[in-house]
Amino acid sequence: MRIAELAGRARVKVSTVRFYERRGFLAQPPRTTGGDRDYDDTALTQLRFLRRGQELGFTLNELTDFTALSAGLRSGVVDVGSVTAAAVDKLQEIDGRIQDLQRTRDALETLLHQQRIDPNEECPIVQALSVESSTR
Repeated sequence: MRIAELAGRARVKVSTVRFYERRGFLAQPPRTTGGDRDYDDTALTQLRFLRRGQELGFTLNELTDFTALSAGLRSGVVDVGSVTAAAVDKLQEIDGRIQDLQRTRDALETLLHQQRIDPNEECPIVQALSVESSTR
């Protein structure tokens, strides 16, 4: 498939596909005899993985590390302990984010249920977002 079709099916811009290729997050595809990039379904899967991972707050480097760990484990280059350590670190970070989001959600809910806003009290949203996460 051509770059425009790939980008459309993955719901990203063509410029995003080119950026991922330049940075090595997406493999360079083979070229057609006319010189156009010719992507396969593996590229589509990788592109959707990158897009969705970024939507969920992962960095491109983290997503690349996940891919490398997964491939390394399957090929026997990476040991299970390395994968477990990376997974534990990420779980702790995700748990911290969930706590932050829950605290922010609670503050929003409180704000919505208040009958009036006291101008002398600190905004509950500011209060919720100013608390440092215990996992950072």
